[in-house]
Amino acid sequence: MILEYSNALGKIEIDKDVIATIAGISAMDCYGLIGMVSRRQIKDGIIEILGKDNLSKGIEVRNENGIIIDMYIIVSYGTKISEVAHNIQTKVKYVFEDVVGIEIKQINVFVQDVRLNDAM
Repeated sequence: MILEYSNALGKIEIDKDVIATIAGISAMDCYGLIGMVSRRQIKDGIIEILGKDNLSKGIEVRNENGIIIDMYIIVSYGTKISEVAHNIQTKVKYVFEDVVGIEIKQINVFVQDVRLNDAM
């Protein structure tokens, strides 16, 4: 899926993998986030932390009258899960709207596991 935007200078096309990668990189700065997990592995009952090269596999991007981002994450044990999820939503929204210039309709965070920091 390619998202298209038009402005006075022309047309801009952005692939959904680019949006997913930007979302993953910006989320990794948030305290309490250990990593992303692949949506395919969740269906199989296997949860493995994705490396920085594969962050986009733990994120699903949809275009339903606006961009919707679904993020599948693992949080650190001892952190407040709701606060980590809120921080991720806030950071990703900021990066897209203020830095990249793309409006995001919704950011959904799905916590798939809780692990100790040294269990990576």
